[in-house]
Amino acid sequence: MTRTFQVASLAIPIVLMACSAAAGEPHAVSAPPAATPDTSRVYYAYVGAESADLMHRVRLGPDGVSVDHTVSVGEIAVEVEGPHGFNVSPDGAYVYMTTGHGVPGGKLWKFHAGPDTLVARPAPLGYFPATLDLTADGQYAFVANFNLHGEHVPSTVSVVYTPDLVEVARITTCTMPHGLRVDPSGLFAYSMCMMDDQLVEIDTRSFRVARRFSVAHGGEGPVHDHDVQALSAGRDMPAMTHDLSGAAPSGAPTCSPTWAEPSPDGSVVYVACNKADEILVIDRGSWALERRIPTGRGPYNLDVTPDGRILVASLKQGGQVQFFAAATGESLGVVPSSTTVTHGVAVSSDSRYAFVSVEGKGAEAGKVDVYDLATFQLIGSAEVGQQAGGIVFWKSEILR
Repeated sequence: MTRTFQVASLAIPIVLMACSAAAGEPHAVSAPPAATPDTSRVYYAYVGAESADLMHRVRLGPDGVSVDHTVSVGEIAVEVEGPHGFNVSPDGAYVYMTTGHGVPGGKLWKFHAGPDTLVARPAPLGYFPATLDLTADGQYAFVANFNLHGEHVPSTVSVVYTPDLVEVARITTCTMPHGLRVDPSGLFAYSMCMMDDQLVEIDTRSFRVARRFSVAHGGEGPVHDHDVQALSAGRDMPAMTHDLSGAAPSGAPTCSPTWAEPSPDGSVVYVACNKADEILVIDRGSWALERRIPTGRGPYNLDVTPDGRILVASLKQGGQVQFFAAATGESLGVVPSSTTVTHGVAVSSDSRYAFVSVEGKGAEAGKVDVYDLATFQLIGSAEVGQQAGGIVFWKSEILR
């Protein structure tokens, strides 16, 4: 079926598209002119192919999107170790990667960015470490131990001192933590738990849980202080039995959050409710629900342009990417991905492009799709290994 767009407006001098904020097929309007890459710069991102044990460096230049370099990763030739989470140090010197399927747990790896050579032996983590982020000074990495194949019991966030690749703390959070991001100040990290319908705020100075927020539909609000104290002290509690403010104490998740993304100014946290087809906007000051943003099917990963204008969401079940005005939640466009199972989002440092990983199915190649954030058009794709997932923007350079 052909997918086209509605027209929306935003107070920036660019051509925009939008679609219905609710899930479903947008109606047809005239398409904007074809987008072309910036001919004055080249852009680079790193992506992992989880089922192929490959790390790719992807290049966007005047000649389109291509794979610039590929590295095989892992330690055990007969085991798929699954590169999953990626991030880059603030100075751009290092690439960090988690492998999620190690024996018995996963690991954190550190590479020199560019030559993509390994710096040291990887650091052991918890079960199925997923996403990771770094403090503003790059000294600590926070990694969500997703525990995908384990029992539904509270899991942890690992804290790794990056100069020596040594795990210095393991913080009990809640069940199946995922989608971790550090706020712009570097003082707090935000993760969420898919099976507990919680957003968790971690103090990066004390390595303790500071606050919790229930994202259960109809029961959004702070979790009671006694639960914060119990879990930050490391005392496990059964999943979905703690007392949530205004929410039922047990039952299946209604939001199933997969990502938490602080805004560039640090005022709010965007939470992707993968099950509820919406993004929640949580005010960090009042610790209250500010807004609901309806989305297409299955919002999974999020990123916000550094200038704070555009929120980008991958729609995993919908096989699409959706763009929003970050300040208002207005939908600006929905674009189909080049293949199925849309996964990660990484926005360029100049707010110009969004790099989106798409897993594919079975033996299909994964893809990295690149979207122009001035027109919200797909401008190119590159084939990578199977199950492309974790992705991070590295840098851009002026062409000489």
